[in-house]
Amino acid sequence: MAQFDLLVIGAGPAGEKGAAQAAYFGKSVGIVEAHSEPGGATVHTGTLPSKTLREAALYLSGHRNRELYGVAVELNRDTTLATLLDRKTAISMSESARMRDNLEGHGVVYLQGQARFIDRHTVQVGEETHNADIILIATGSEPFRPDTIAFESNAIHDTDEILEITEIPESMTIIGAGVIGCEYACMFAALGCEITLVDARLGVMPFLDREIVERLQIAMTDLGVKFLLGKEWQSITDNGSGIETRFADGDRLVNENLLFAAGRMGQTSGMGLEDIGLPPNKRGHIEVNDRYQTAAKNIFGAGDCIGFPGLASTAMEQGRVAMCHAFGFEYKKLMSNVLPYGIYTIPEVSAVGETEESAHENGIDYVVGRSLYRNNARGMITGDLEGITKLIVRRDDRRIIGVHVIGERATELLHIGQAAMMAGASVDLFIDMVFNFPTLAESYKYAAYDCLGQLRG
Repeated sequence: MAQFDLLVIGAGPAGEKGAAQAAYFGKSVGIVEAHSEPGGATVHTGTLPSKTLREAALYLSGHRNRELYGVAVELNRDTTLATLLDRKTAISMSESARMRDNLEGHGVVYLQGQARFIDRHTVQVGEETHNADIILIATGSEPFRPDTIAFESNAIHDTDEILEITEIPESMTIIGAGVIGCEYACMFAALGCEITLVDARLGVMPFLDREIVERLQIAMTDLGVKFLLGKEWQSITDNGSGIETRFADGDRLVNENLLFAAGRMGQTSGMGLEDIGLPPNKRGHIEVNDRYQTAAKNIFGAGDCIGFPGLASTAMEQGRVAMCHAFGFEYKKLMSNVLPYGIYTIPEVSAVGETEESAHENGIDYVVGRSLYRNNARGMITGDLEGITKLIVRRDDRRIIGVHVIGERATELLHIGQAAMMAGASVDLFIDMVFNFPTLAESYKYAAYDCLGQLRG
């Protein structure tokens, strides 16, 4: 029986960073992973592969050049996703190798196999058992797959297997207008696939600022995405000539393929958590406190397996913070409450802090400043004329409380506003700053001027 100070279950973003954090401060660490290489869904089936497809779609469809140069590019229908994703395997392997090197560099022992709890300090991996003072569960998530859907059909996919299809379909139904559903809708639409995006809710991604969502929906419609909102599906079947979706109101929709993107579940089954008094909830999530500690004091959880927000970026920080609490490291005890969202639709969307709706609901007296990319020299150069940088500023002290960007490089651009928010800066910071010219970042200054006009009015 091997003895560790820390045993981590799951070598995705949360597990890697948690293991490295503890090992950095001299703890003996083992990490258990069911697959031969680290990375989890982020590296192998989700984040990196899907973003590779997005870039391939933008490049090969000529989408970025259509407005700028009037270029009309028609993608060869015989082009396969395998061709489009030639770089996917290389990128995934490279990131796995980086994670493996990071773990080895910190002296973390890599244990391949399925983990099952024997007791609160002992875990079985294959034929071996391992004991640890502290255990971190970081097993990630898996697609939610209703039993009523025949996923054995080659034309019905979940969000982990969608990139295994060999041809770009003529048409596709996507169930779920959340982040993943909207991202894939944009990618496949850019590749010439007729997309119908279905959701029982009336709105798309309700956590986002409504103005930003409206702009995104217009852009997606221009891309060719059709929306069926407020439609509750009743059955999904492969009828031989296509995938038929029937709705509660009697309507039906038939497309060549279907992607079910209505949620994910914590990947916690089969670990014996019930046997040690830590049963996951109905979505497979384990409950933790603000220290990422479960009801068992020596067992912590981080990443997708604990639920919202289910982002790789937050998972990494949760893993680090959890281990600082577990071992009493006076280093990183708090998780920032200024958490950014990066949504890789076409165009990109990124947001942090209050929306107009949440500010109104919370009784905050605020002003809004906007800067359109079409009025920005770099925006005109790149041809991105629909983008916008939007600031939400509290009136009484002029502090920036929300930043929302839609357009080219939104997920990069947002961090300027995020840094200002974390520093407690007022909107005057952007008035005083000197920005490179021409840059999209300069849009912050003109959004700030827009706020200033209202603050002085």
